[in-house]
Parts: sequence; C-alpha cells; structure tokens
Amino acid sequence: MGVVTKRSSMTFFSSPKDHYSHRVRIVLAEKGVTVDIVDVDDNDKPEDLASLNPYNEVPTLVDRELTLFQSNVIMEYLDERFPHPPLLPVYPVARAHSRLLIHRIERDWCGHVDAILAGTEKEAELNKRRKALRDGLTSIAPVFAEKPFFMNEEFTLVDCTIVPILWRLNHLGVELPGKQCKPLIDYAERIFNRDSFQASLSEQEREIRNPL
Repeated sequence: MGVVTKRSSMTFFSSPKDHYSHRVRIVLAEKGVTVDIVDVDDNDKPEDLASLNPYNEVPTLVDRELTLFQSNVIMEYLDERFPHPPLLPVYPVARAHSRLLIHRIERDWCGHVDAILAGTEKEAELNKRRKALRDGLTSIAPVFAEKPFFMNEEFTLVDCTIVPILWRLNHLGVELPGKQCKPLIDYAERIFNRDSFQASLSEQEREIRNPL
C-alpha cells in the first residue's frame, strides 16, 4: 500500500480484521459519518501512518488537524463530535458505569481474544483461553434478558465493544452452549441485523461469519 496523499476531512486507518478497529467502524456507521476508511495490512502499512501515530498502529483517526489513536479515545471523541444518536448516557454516574463495563470487557475478555487471534501460544494454552472466554460469556448471558441492549435500554458504546467479539466467536473456536446462552445469542442476532452493524463490516469480517 502506497502513501496516502489525498485525504478527506476525516480518515480512519483501520484493520479489516481487528476487533478494536471494528468497534470504531460501528460507531461511525451508527452516526452516519462520512469518512475515508483506509484498510491497513500489518505487513504493508501506509508510509504516513507512522508519522501520524507514534505506535504505527490501528485504529487511527485523522480529523482535519487532529489525530487520535486507541479505540476508546476515538469512540468517545466521535460520540462528542457527532452527538446524535448519543452512544453514552447523559448522566455522569451512568456514563461512568458504561466506561467501567467497557473496561471489564477489555480486562476479562479482550486479552483472550487477542491471544487466540495471534496464535503464538501453545494450543493447550489457547484452549484454556477459549474455555475462559466461553465460561465468562456463559456466566453473564442471563443479563441480556433484562434489557434490549447490554445493561441499557439504548444502544451504547458498550455494545460497540462487545459485539465485534461475539461476531468472531466461531472464528476463535468458541462455541456457546445454546440453552444457557440463549439471551446472549438472541441479543447478538438482533445487533448483527442492525443496518449500522452490517454497514460496519469489512469483506474479511463478512467471510468469518458463522451462526452462533
């Protein structure tokens, strides 16, 4: 991939396979933001990405003279920059609760997802991670029967964080027990059918889709 020389007012450097990039693409789709998405291959990165992001990594968002990296920073910026529809609650306590849920998703599950996708550990260790991910999701599945979205009446950034993981479960080799996880599976299917979610998918992400 060559140098990106022409850029619209907003450009998003995104991996077509990375669940952190996918989070941001869901937010962009929910907001209906016009953005130039640059698919980044880890083995052939645009030359100007390193000058924009000191870590030379995705996701990276460029909005005129502003450059942002780290998915949560980007998501919150987009939610403030394009306030409709809001993807974080209005009140400080509820906003803090949403941020804490995102932190817990990252702390409890994202490490396992990243390690499985990297595939550098021994298979026995990867299977332990698959079991931990399956058990963690199974234990929280009943929560999804209580409200339309993840512990909220409205679609939020928390949903944007967990749904890319759920979309990848079969690709990760994680099979959820259908009966125990029915509320979670029903929730996932509802979100997968949202127009904004479908619009957020890269071609590579569409190819890994299998029913939960």
